[in-house]
Amino acid sequence: MAGKRVLKAAAGAGRNWGGDPAVRDVVSGIIADVRARGDEAVREHSARLDNWSPESFRLSGEDIERIISAVPQQVLDDIDFVQAQVRNFAQRQRESLTEFEMETLPGVFLGQRNIPVDAVGTYVPGGRYPLTASAHMTIVTAKVAGVRRVAACTPPIRGEVPAATVAAMARAGADEIYLLGGVQAIAGLAVGTQTIERVDMLAGPGNAYVAEAKRQLFGEVGIDLFAGPTEILVIANQSADPFTVAVDLLSQAEHGPDSPAILITTSEEVGTQVAELAERILPSMPTVDMAGPAWRDHGQIILVESLDDAFALADSIASEHVEVLTENPRQALDRMTNYGALFLGAGTCVSYGDKVIGTNHVLPTRGTARYGGGLWVGKYLKTVTYQEVTDPASSAKLGEICGRAARVELFEGHARSGDIRAAALDGARPAWAQGLTGAES
Repeated sequence: MAGKRVLKAAAGAGRNWGGDPAVRDVVSGIIADVRARGDEAVREHSARLDNWSPESFRLSGEDIERIISAVPQQVLDDIDFVQAQVRNFAQRQRESLTEFEMETLPGVFLGQRNIPVDAVGTYVPGGRYPLTASAHMTIVTAKVAGVRRVAACTPPIRGEVPAATVAAMARAGADEIYLLGGVQAIAGLAVGTQTIERVDMLAGPGNAYVAEAKRQLFGEVGIDLFAGPTEILVIANQSADPFTVAVDLLSQAEHGPDSPAILITTSEEVGTQVAELAERILPSMPTVDMAGPAWRDHGQIILVESLDDAFALADSIASEHVEVLTENPRQALDRMTNYGALFLGAGTCVSYGDKVIGTNHVLPTRGTARYGGGLWVGKYLKTVTYQEVTDPASSAKLGEICGRAARVELFEGHARSGDIRAAALDGARPAWAQGLTGAES
């Protein structure tokens, strides 16, 4: 791009499309073990990796009530508020998906239905960060879509029950809650064990091992999307507040040391100030051990000549999250097509999308926004079609054309299915059917 200048380059490697072979091998081994030994394998891997081997991984109703009773009321109120936002937006999405039936020829009826996936397994990450919000995004949305059974998994955190996460899962409407994490949880949901009934689809974010497990199991079950490290891209001009830009970039860098954080700006002054402020802010962040390497290795500041250039460059990157901090941020709605979610103006931010505002935070990464979107109600629905022909003349007309079209493609069997319906209008049989057993006219 003419006039593009890099004010801060990423020190690390770019997007890794191939994944880590060591991760692939570990994941495939655990999946194969769970497939072969079921619960026994799940328990062994959970004990080895999470030091967790309770009598039952599934929480009973009494367990859930006891856990929720220990959660502060303010936390529960906040969970309820956020889930209401997610539910309201998901319900509007569901309403936008219509079923229909049309008569295309006399007596020829074609229709479309949206049928919920029957059983979904959702994963709510734990580990360093208990991502309670992922319960809202995966479970609430599935239930709005009409999924009959949602089996939800979350790992223990250093041997402790993540009470707020369990509360969020229960209030979101999970039908089964398992205190179980990692590849063993994903494999148990996908292939089934003696105590975990298999699901039809997996949803939710996770670490590299969880993401790889979903990738390997895709096809045997459906998945929401292929997820990678969290990404943020900010488009800013001279009107943007450099401090806000720096804070917002680092807010996503703290997800992990491989999280890209990119600023595209038309103002060298803004870019320079953001670079200086980021270095001053980082030391005070409790998550500097994550945000620091991410900003060092994957942070970029790119200077361009115009907002048109900024939008075009951002589109080519296709980031998961795109913040637009300009005088007229809604321009991005017309200028951009490749992003997971847009955050327009200084009044909102990616963190709102992650935690509270109501749009889903399970979004495409690693450039996959070029061809796909994030998790939404439609991901949990199967859009299917049906047809019925009640008029013999229309069936005969379709049969004649089907016979000719199929023979162009050398599909004689297809053609004959059309032939018998075309001939039936006159109570006859096709010439090729004469003399066949049961086929005499």
